Amino acid sequence: MTMNLAKEEQGDMPEPQPAGGVAKMTARDVRVFYGAKEALHGVDCDIMENEVLALIGPSGCGKSTFLRCLNRMNDTIDVARVEGTITLDGRDIYHRSLDVVQLRARVGMVFQKPNPFPKSIYDNIAYGPRIHGLVGHKDELDGIVQSSLERAGLWEEVKDRLAEPGTGLSGGQQQRLCIARCVAVSPEVILMDEPCSALDPIATAHIEELIDELRENYTIVIVTHNMQQAARVSQKTAFFHLGDLVEHNNTEQIFTNPRDDRTQGYITGRYG
Repeated sequence: MTMNLAKEEQGDMPEPQPAGGVAKMTARDVRVFYGAKEALHGVDCDIMENEVLALIGPSGCGKSTFLRCLNRMNDTIDVARVEGTITLDGRDIYHRSLDVVQLRARVGMVFQKPNPFPKSIYDNIAYGPRIHGLVGHKDELDGIVQSSLERAGLWEEVKDRLAEPGTGLSGGQQQRLCIARCVAVSPEVILMDEPCSALDPIATAHIEELIDELRENYTIVIVTHNMQQAARVSQKTAFFHLGDLVEHNNTEQIFTNPRDDRTQGYITGRYG
């Protein structure tokens, strides 16, 4: 995994801020290659603080590839190469001086399929704070576990079962457990890769309500194949097609008056 590193010195890189908010993360001319194949073609995007950005588009369009750039998950793919610049609070996240472990604590991720650790509910939440050295004693850890489960809307359902395996929860509860696990290390950005695709409609509604509540404290980027979900949960939407970021705008604008014919075609179901 390599990244364009023309800048030898890491410094703050102020970006012009879009009207109406502050950009938490920015992407400039981001290109991703898997071997010789170019999967993303020069993506420019601002991710605004305390907003939900939905990434939509047909399968294989590049939306999950872009999501994985934001916390360097593509580093785990041997043939992947990322070029361009991605910043978090104005700092280049691919700079050689950056600690990737700390980046992934600041930019957490929730995956498509719930993946609780084979541990107790308590230890699923406690794991991150322990390894990152965020707690000094058990009372403090107990408080983080409770507050994380409360933020994930799960505390009342599991407070008497904390010693039971996280894998024993329902699918929707497992996904909320994974969100609580992510929240426990106090991230600033939460990435979600189709977090509801394996869930039933009731569990999906719980997750969507949770996303809206979490937005008060976190910046969220969600990949979804469900356009109705994107319209419900996000303030901004980005439409990807064949590796291009075709359109990025307010969600209402994207769904009611898109500027590009390709966006219109996808929204109206002509392809996808």
